[in-house]
Amino acid sequence: MLRLVRLVLVLARDVAYGQLTLRAMSLVYTTLLSLVPLLALSFSVLKGFGVYNQIQPMLLNLLAPLGEQGEDLTRRIIQFVENINVGVLGSVGLALLIYTAVSLMQKLEETFNYIWHVTQLRRLGLRFSNYLSVLVVGPVLVFSALGITAAVMSTSLVRQILAIEPFGRMAYAFGQLLPYLLVTIAFAFAYLSMPNTKVRLGPALVGGIVAGFLWQSAGWGFALFAGASTQYAAIYSSFAILILFMIWLYVSWLILLLGASIAFYWQRPEYLVAEAGEPRLSNRMRERLALMVMRLVAQHHLQGKPAWTLSQLVQTLGMPMHAVEAILAALKQAGMLAETADDPPAYLPARDLGMVGVADLLAEVRAAGESRFLGPDALRVPAEVQGVLVQMEHAADEAVRGLTVKQLAESPEGPASCNSAANHCDLATEGPSASERSDSQS
Repeated sequence: MLRLVRLVLVLARDVAYGQLTLRAMSLVYTTLLSLVPLLALSFSVLKGFGVYNQIQPMLLNLLAPLGEQGEDLTRRIIQFVENINVGVLGSVGLALLIYTAVSLMQKLEETFNYIWHVTQLRRLGLRFSNYLSVLVVGPVLVFSALGITAAVMSTSLVRQILAIEPFGRMAYAFGQLLPYLLVTIAFAFAYLSMPNTKVRLGPALVGGIVAGFLWQSAGWGFALFAGASTQYAAIYSSFAILILFMIWLYVSWLILLLGASIAFYWQRPEYLVAEAGEPRLSNRMRERLALMVMRLVAQHHLQGKPAWTLSQLVQTLGMPMHAVEAILAALKQAGMLAETADDPPAYLPARDLGMVGVADLLAEVRAAGESRFLGPDALRVPAEVQGVLVQMEHAADEAVRGLTVKQLAESPEGPASCNSAANHCDLATEGPSASERSDSQS
């Protein structure tokens, strides 16, 4: 119960801060630009499969909250699409048409990545191929499934079965629930596939169920609003339908993004904090996380196992993605890790593990970011303070002198020893304490 209350409060905070609403507005304008090219690409494929006539009823269903104006808008959209002549466009025009259609999906992926705190995008070639696959294959699968369902339901055997109670009532109830089910599946599929990170099925379904219920409920409410807003037609004349359409698009996109946020917070409850932004790591947690990341990468490399990817490291360590990304970036900049050209990229040791000292590793992590932020030289201190700092650094270096990352990786799990540095190997294998977890979110 407490988790649900915190979730509602955090969602209200996110909406109040304006990022979700701004991105929903951005998606509205991108939709207006790309709607006709998007439908033109899908329609051209659907014509070849003989299901072109089923498109207009689906558009009518999507725009049903607009009432009679939705029927007029659907008719105009269909006319726009039918008037597109690919042969007249030429190669440049066709390329612009495809780019405009793909831009909506690219904008949606960027928005989902923002919600999931993902800074690394998919590679351009993979993104383009995925988008085209959805635009071409997606409509075929959807309308084929609807056609098969309609054909099965119209057979004499099925009708005879439905005439027997309680099968008839069950079929009627299922028909009433079917719109919710389809919208929930569509939203959950978007939450699973669009972010460039691993999304579990459970959180995606939770977000899809809530967003689907909100979308259907908003459709009823907006239908009442559109029916009672006759003053819009008196003020804006023929532009009233466009304004109502934009409002409905905004509500729909905002609900979709709220569902994505629910899925994110459900999978990452550590972000359910009162303050906005990402949980920050303390210096101790940065060092601990760097040791764990380097140890895992080194172990797989020495044992001949597949290299770790970012999502695998995040899932194994149970740490926020931005924290693992920051450590990987620091280790790459220090020349200790190298990134492969795969998609998603994996991480390998960039140097001989026997030549990488743990002291050097910790020093690089401590100094990471000093080129962009204030470094030690920015603050002049008395000789007494400088002496204490030098003694601390010297003591830390002496404690791990001679210990390499290779030795750390080859040490057995549990309370084993790494020669004279047993305690440090134990430190790397232990999980963070409760106090340090609280430090990481401060």
